[in-house]
Amino acid sequence: MARGQKQYTEEFKSTIVELYNAGKSLAELSSEYALSKSTITGWIKKNKPITVDKDTKITAADYQAALKKMARLEEENEILKKAMGIFARK
Repeated sequence: MARGQKQYTEEFKSTIVELYNAGKSLAELSSEYALSKSTITGWIKKNKPITVDKDTKITAADYQAALKKMARLEEENEILKKAMGIFARK
């Protein structure tokens, strides 16, 4: 992270996105909370729901988290397969 760059909590980010979705403009939010419009736009895109199935919607952040979890589980699975091979030989 660059020097002087602020870190915002996920709660704060979601509050800003909720305010935007409730009808506040980017300009209003930018001036009221001293945030750049590009920062707010990034948060909005990250929290935009993606339709997976007819009744299921997730955000881009949830999707990324699911991909990370899937990669970790696949790695654990490979480790367990190798361990089974080692124990099967004994």
